[in-house]
Amino acid sequence: MTASIIDGKSFAEGLRGRIAGHVERLKSEHGITPGLAVVIVGHDPGSQVYVAQKAKQTVAVGMHSEKYELAETVSEAEVLALIEKLNADPAIHGILVQLPVPDHIDPQKIIQTIDPAKDVDCFTPASVGKLAIGLPGPVSCTPLGCLMLLRDQLGDLSGLHAVVVGRSNLVGKPIAQLLLRENCTVTIAHSRTRDLPSIVRQADIVVAAVGRPEMVKGDWIKPGATVIDVGINRIDAPERGEGKTRLLGDVAFAEAAEIAGAITPVPGGVGPMTIACLLANTVTTASLINGLVPPSDLTA
Repeated sequence: MTASIIDGKSFAEGLRGRIAGHVERLKSEHGITPGLAVVIVGHDPGSQVYVAQKAKQTVAVGMHSEKYELAETVSEAEVLALIEKLNADPAIHGILVQLPVPDHIDPQKIIQTIDPAKDVDCFTPASVGKLAIGLPGPVSCTPLGCLMLLRDQLGDLSGLHAVVVGRSNLVGKPIAQLLLRENCTVTIAHSRTRDLPSIVRQADIVVAAVGRPEMVKGDWIKPGATVIDVGINRIDAPERGEGKTRLLGDVAFAEAAEIAGAITPVPGGVGPMTIACLLANTVTTASLINGLVPPSDLTA
């Protein structure tokens, strides 16, 4: 048995097409152009590439895009002042500060200064609380992308046993909350879970988000299970030439693909969904800020 490959790249392309349609409708029917502001502090090369992609895709779906590149030496007070300015700007419906920030800036202070109504990354305490108790609003981009892929692959998730390997605020905890909403039975496991392989073998759905390359082995997977690999681990690849690297997920893909029913590859699985879901969240916040019901095909 060989698993079906869940093509996140193709799904994200379709999602961006739906987003563009909703943006056009907001413009034509309500005079609203969703606006996203991205703030980056310093010159981390990975962050630079990621922010450039976000800006490009924002414009491609017809949204208003603003990018603020601040020097590594910028003061915390200056960053906070910029966020307050964006909070008050009616043309901006989503604010994202690219993490990590330099050591002299407190990321929690940054996050808590963002207006929760414009929190498209869903890191503010208000956004986390809304997710926990089921209030409407955007949810974290990567977990939302995982959920969309699972729904597309499996349809109704009700009653399935999902094991989430990883307990981060970024992915592990919010995807567990989303799967509970879908009426899954959810187990949150992590690197210190006793007999982790036997826990994972019980799962109809495995979400691997632990940040360790190929930690989840093929023989941990229940035959026919659906595997969502959130891991993006860059490792040295001298066989490709000096200084070259390659990406590995948190799941030993070749082994798991022999046993799973469906699996996301790395790259090309969850990764492309993250920026697409950021755009979806901006449509959601633009709708809510203006008293409109967000499009149901863009939300959890």
